[in-house]
Amino acid sequence: MRISLIQTEIDGSRPMAERVAGVAEQVAGRTADDLVLLPELWATGYFAFDDYAATAEPLDGPLVRTLGEAARASGVTLHGGSMVERDEAGRLHNTSLLFDADGTLVHTYRKVHLFGYGSREQELLTPGEQVGAHGTLALSTCYDLRFPELFRRQVDGGSQLFLVAAAWPLARLAHWQLLLRSRALENQSFLLACNAAGRQGPTELAGRSAVVDPWGEVVAEAGAGPEILTVEIDPDLAIRARKEFPALADRRL
Repeated sequence: MRISLIQTEIDGSRPMAERVAGVAEQVAGRTADDLVLLPELWATGYFAFDDYAATAEPLDGPLVRTLGEAARASGVTLHGGSMVERDEAGRLHNTSLLFDADGTLVHTYRKVHLFGYGSREQELLTPGEQVGAHGTLALSTCYDLRFPELFRRQVDGGSQLFLVAAAWPLARLAHWQLLLRSRALENQSFLLACNAAGRQGPTELAGRSAVVDPWGEVVAEAGAGPEILTVEIDPDLAIRARKEFPALADRRL
């Protein structure tokens, strides 16, 4: 399986429509890939809290349609990062998107753990209530990495590959790198984490998108700036790791 993580820089000086078109063009060009990932709230900018309401869209809005068209054009499975979703009741969510190679939106995940430390996410958004997997793929978002029980529930749902969209700051880079390896190792799963790059207001983002294998080894890691990280993996390694070292079978809780 060939995977690309598009580590974007959110340039707040450019109109959102222009940013979306640029990222969609990058996705549409990934015709050699099987799976492509984008970061958290890459279209709005995670730290652009004042723009959440104005940029929120329903799941049948132009952002979802544009990403679906890009996935279909490239023929990839696309984890479209996350967006500010406005639901039918008018509530806002941090919602991750998964498209199949035909461009159909096949799975969504509303971020369960909303961040409150120096962030307005808890103030502005409504947390999700459901955790699950789409086949062997499971979606989570940024701060979720600090809650191992979420990932364990995804394993119980059949996950072998964790797909993580993030806007993780440079100030906590060491936590990012530790948590990625921990969630992969303890669940004997691949973890593919696509972070954002650059500066959003006063916050410098960490970049360092990464692919971690089921043994907790970092297969590939991006640098700090905008970058497309491409790697080939054998997804069946998770099955072999669980058979060779069946720690998950020894669970008692």
